[in-house]
Amino acid sequence: MGAELLGKVAVVTGGSSGIGLGIAHRLAARGCHVVLIGRNQKALDDAAAEMNGTGFQTDVTDADGLRQVAEAIKGRFGRLDILVNNAGVGPVARMADMTRADWAWIIDTNLWSVINGLDAFLPLLQANTDPSYILNTSSISGMFTGPTIGGYAATKYAVVAMSETLAAEMAQTGGKTNVSVFLPGPVRSNIHDSDRNRPADLGGGQLKSMRLEDAEGFANVSIPWMNADDAGEIAVSAMLAGKLYIWTHPEGTAPISARFRTIEQSIEDSKAG
Repeated sequence: MGAELLGKVAVVTGGSSGIGLGIAHRLAARGCHVVLIGRNQKALDDAAAEMNGTGFQTDVTDADGLRQVAEAIKGRFGRLDILVNNAGVGPVARMADMTRADWAWIIDTNLWSVINGLDAFLPLLQANTDPSYILNTSSISGMFTGPTIGGYAATKYAVVAMSETLAAEMAQTGGKTNVSVFLPGPVRSNIHDSDRNRPADLGGGQLKSMRLEDAEGFANVSIPWMNADDAGEIAVSAMLAGKLYIWTHPEGTAPISARFRTIEQSIEDSKAG
């Protein structure tokens, strides 16, 4: 490991805690210089110091702010090799109870953050003559859903679709940028405390911070918790191996298989008239 990514530069949004920090640790362990993006300056400073990285206090919903970070990276390093779009929030509520402000917050943070990240950093990746990587963090609930996680799952499904499309476009054009989508299950992080980052101008709303194991959509799914560094190792290893779909808990994917079987059966029923 040690020198596998020596001289490479990576950006990790939401990189000062949880899954983002776990991914950053594993990139740094391979010799990569990691640029962390987040909202909490102290957490950024602490995380950057422990891996000799760089921290930028920027809101991922701020497209101009991310473009400024991209310019700073271009000026300092002259390259970007890895983009990890990881920042996100995980609140829960029944869809009938969600306000437009609730929808705005979760879509801005979970979906527009990925769009903003691609807008800011994809040109740097494509200018790289070496192979480069994009890792978009979705969720196991980017492939199946249930009660109370509709808003969260809607954004995570979208991240899967964006990743699949971008991967197909890169393959079509012969680009050197590999695209992966990360589909973690229960990982120890601060996502259960998401509402601390809700913008004041979006009000209180009905969304509550999510504990994945408490969401009704996961009532029949029993899978163990994983620490963030172990999840980060899975993500980085599979990303470097060129995997499109990356799972932390394959043993928890039975609902996904059931969903696909239902879809396939509906297709057969339609053919039969």
